Amino acid sequence: MTRKLFGTDGVRGKANTFPMTAEMALKIGAAAGRYFRNDGSNGHRVVIGKDTRLSGYMFENALTAGLTSTGMNVLLLGPVPTPAVGLLTTSMRADLGIMISASHNPHHDNGIKFFGPDGFKLSDEAEAEIEAIISGSVEPVKAQNIGRAKRIDDGRFRYAERIKSTFPSGMRLDGLKVVIDCANGAAYRVAPEVLWELGATVIPVGVDPNGYNINEGCGSTNTAAAAAKVVSEGAHVGICLDGDADRVMILDENGEVADGDQLMALMAGRWADQERLNGGTLVATVMSNLGLERYLDGRGLRLERTAVGDRYVVEAMRANGWNLGGEQSGHIVMTDYATTGDGLLAGLQFLAAMVETGKPASALTKSFETVPQMLKNVRYAAGQDPLGAALVQKSIADAEAKLQGKGRLLIRKSGTEPLIRVMAECEDDTLLAQVVDGIVAEVEAAV
Repeated sequence: MTRKLFGTDGVRGKANTFPMTAEMALKIGAAAGRYFRNDGSNGHRVVIGKDTRLSGYMFENALTAGLTSTGMNVLLLGPVPTPAVGLLTTSMRADLGIMISASHNPHHDNGIKFFGPDGFKLSDEAEAEIEAIISGSVEPVKAQNIGRAKRIDDGRFRYAERIKSTFPSGMRLDGLKVVIDCANGAAYRVAPEVLWELGATVIPVGVDPNGYNINEGCGSTNTAAAAAKVVSEGAHVGICLDGDADRVMILDENGEVADGDQLMALMAGRWADQERLNGGTLVATVMSNLGLERYLDGRGLRLERTAVGDRYVVEAMRANGWNLGGEQSGHIVMTDYATTGDGLLAGLQFLAAMVETGKPASALTKSFETVPQMLKNVRYAAGQDPLGAALVQKSIADAEAKLQGKGRLLIRKSGTEPLIRVMAECEDDTLLAQVVDGIVAEVEAAV
């Protein structure tokens, strides 16, 4: 069964533009309610969290209307990180969890992500079935079976306690000065609170959301402001989250950025030394740097690559019993602790490594030398298929031939935006630029 509405991480788009309209959100809520409330009883629950986008109010109300019309009882968490929804779906014995967020995208975008009763993101198959229900018609329940909605005021506190429980018992962050950039997003309150409660001196950035400034000049995709604060305040480390706090970038004491690959390398090595890295395997996507693969190979460990998207990383982990994975973009998944990527959790694990080793952040963020990597994006219009153009295909084939034995090439459509992503890795900078720019030029011509 194919999916057209759902992408790599739920439904996403520009607010008030199909498919992210209030009307569509109501239909999605009703379809999800019908899918999960399949025995006719009124004991079914769904938890809904959101980030700080202005449109979150609209989608929260529309989803609630759709869900309650099919007899689902809705528990509204308000602004909480995406991983909190995965956690609370399970702990509150809900049938479904929904996060309203477009992650690292600007405020005018939004999205709807789904979690099953086990706290993990829904499978492609489940999303396809919900999409099939949407394309039909959903019969509402009788008046006496309409669901209820209730505000849950302590959702972030429940999440905070769970996150703190993953930090080594008895360990404190006294003496550590930490910049925490919350991207004016979902973790703007809980992340600084957790760090302060663990003893750190907290320097907050991006903690004044106004509905429009999420990810704007801050967060994991815009680290310059946090880096400047690390240097000016003499902080030991910076932790940069994205809008829904499921990804992270680490800044060392010099303001230098370490991406998800470096963080995964550090953790994989430490967990292997502690004999807790299941199967001696780290799971990452095809986007992860070749240097990470070489580092793991040198340690006698294995890198298992998946399609882009943290959900595919998690699916591979669950299928094989592996417990560590993630993405270069900063999704770090530790199934010993959580069901999805968690930026704050990963940041705490990095801080634990600093405390245990006594080493500065800069000594922990360079486990391997990265192979030069270039990524460029080309935007295309709805209905276009630039990758199907003959000249584009020829350009890709020529580039692969040039890189044979020298690097690798990855061309793909983004699962969350109408973009063609052109990525290559090669230690020859001139050749790297030549192949990427050549393909980009042909894709732009096709568009």
